[in-house]
Amino acid sequence: MSKEFIKVVATNRKARHDYLIEDSYEAGIVLTGSEIKSVRAGQVNLRDSYAAFRGDELWLLNAHISPYKQASYQNHEPRRERKLLLHRREINRLIGKLQEKGLTLVPLKIYIKNSRAKLELGLARGKKSYDKRQTLRERQDQRQIERALGRRTKGME
Repeated sequence: MSKEFIKVVATNRKARHDYLIEDSYEAGIVLTGSEIKSVRAGQVNLRDSYAAFRGDELWLLNAHISPYKQASYQNHEPRRERKLLLHRREINRLIGKLQEKGLTLVPLKIYIKNSRAKLELGLARGKKSYDKRQTLRERQDQRQIERALGRRTKGME
């Protein structure tokens, strides 16, 4: 069995803060030549991007892939819409789930897997502000517990 090579290019850290991720999907992305070169160079920003259906196709909207400097006149539009590739049964399942109230598709990370650009999509539900505060509080409490345990084990050595 061959080993998979995965290089994470960009992550959408704000997505995990603003949304509760219920499920995730791996999608391929249709890119032009200059876009794939920029992706490999790490020139991607997923901050305000999202995925939406146009007819029965899934599209990545508002993702910023910087122009590739060496591409000259054949360069791409940085915020153009990019088609996402999923199996038909996954698309049908997503259409059904998105019709539920409050669910959306949010890009979580873009990565190179075996020389192909892939996008991890999260089926997400928006967090309320009190949910965000609760998550921060739990994270701080966990840090304090780890610090206290770390101090105690260092003194015992």
